[in-house]
Amino acid sequence: MKKKVLSVLLSTTMVLGVLSGCGGTSTESNNDTASEAPAEKSEEATAESTEAASEEKTEEAKEETTEATETTAATGDFSGEDPQLEKDFHILSIWAEDNDNGVLINNICKAYQEVNPNFTYEYELVSSDDLRQKVATLVASNDLPDMFVYESGKPIVDLIEADQIVDIGAMLNEIGSTDFVTPSATSLLETLSGTDTIYDLPLGLNVEGFWYNKALFEQAGITSAPVTWDEFEEDLAKLHDAGIQPLACGAADKWGATRLINAYTVRTLGADALKNAADGNASYTDEGYVAAAAKVQEWADKGYFGEGVNTVDMNTAGSMLMTGKAAIFYNGSWFASNLNDTSANAAGEDGIGFFNIPTVDESVSAIDSYSMNCGNILCLSKAKEDEATKWFIKYFVEHIGDEAMTTQGSIKGYTYSAQASEMSAYTKLVLDEIGKAQSAFTWYEATMNSEVSDAAQSNVQMLLSGEMTPENYMQSIQDAADMSALN
Repeated sequence: MKKKVLSVLLSTTMVLGVLSGCGGTSTESNNDTASEAPAEKSEEATAESTEAASEEKTEEAKEETTEATETTAATGDFSGEDPQLEKDFHILSIWAEDNDNGVLINNICKAYQEVNPNFTYEYELVSSDDLRQKVATLVASNDLPDMFVYESGKPIVDLIEADQIVDIGAMLNEIGSTDFVTPSATSLLETLSGTDTIYDLPLGLNVEGFWYNKALFEQAGITSAPVTWDEFEEDLAKLHDAGIQPLACGAADKWGATRLINAYTVRTLGADALKNAADGNASYTDEGYVAAAAKVQEWADKGYFGEGVNTVDMNTAGSMLMTGKAAIFYNGSWFASNLNDTSANAAGEDGIGFFNIPTVDESVSAIDSYSMNCGNILCLSKAKEDEATKWFIKYFVEHIGDEAMTTQGSIKGYTYSAQASEMSAYTKLVLDEIGKAQSAFTWYEATMNSEVSDAAQSNVQMLLSGEMTPENYMQSIQDAADMSALN
């Protein structure tokens, strides 16, 4: 992957008048009865005339507004007021409406309905394990939803090649909203898909690494976070000897375990290690790849993950860190939103620290190289793209940065207006780490197709339990790669 400086970019009536008039005439007469009747008729006639004129002008104004709206939509002019086009927008997500990115997406949709009352949306939930199969089924039936959550890397490339999703880079340029997606997020998404434009929207701009409980480090006599792998191994041993569980690993969700294999693989073989294997320029069974799997199994054998590692999910593992039940937890910078929750983070506003994956050989993989991602991403169905979609996306990208910062203190790959003085300590910590990143590498499954990725994740629990040797684990991944190459 090219070396890139990954910086965070900080940013960012129509009035209709209805004219009405009123008037009246009066005549004087010595006969009160005779004089009142004509006056009433005159006032009624005048009122009717005025009301008719008012209604006519109101209708004219409505027609002018409708014509202006239709003209704006037809000409693709996105510089003015939202034309309030009718749209029923279908969203497929892996987050509940009251959780994580589900909150942000729903907040943006509800806020947009204030701008465009003709916009309605349906929010459909699918489990993350079933996401790829669900999308594959929808592709086969030519019924992808307007917007759907997906995975960057190899999975999205398949959709690009099948011409199923929108060139979002071109759309952002058309609607004048390119600058609201940060250059670093754009660069990362382009790198992951191997394209010179983006076909997805980020839901995070994240660095990954190890979060640690400062009090537990101090209890074990550790005075600073490790930088080298040797220091890391020494610290794990110190924690274990002090009766502290060194590592929390959400292996029930599987990806938390494969991230650890990836960490050692990249630090020993370089940033392109997994890409080389995916491209056939190396084998997953080569010595260096097996050594990474062996390292994680070694930690399990030593008891560094505690009891029942395969039954602990990522949410529970994070809670173990914050409540002092484990000292170190591998996760992304998105975990800051959990740390910002004072009801969940018993360690307090300065009780948890962060360190990048320790280095093995600086010449192979330097300390300023980070595992980075944009989280699960959002794609748009090309078949359902229309002007109404573009207006919604314009609102989405121009507001989600501030929404994420305000409600969660998180960074999503969009510009925001908050100043550092308004941020929590954990949010500022994340910004500092992103600022240190001078190059990036991807996670374990990023370059794998679905068959290979499934093998890596399905068997990692057997690796941790000792039911599968490191050699057999990596062979299962290579077998999946060989089989998929034949299809």
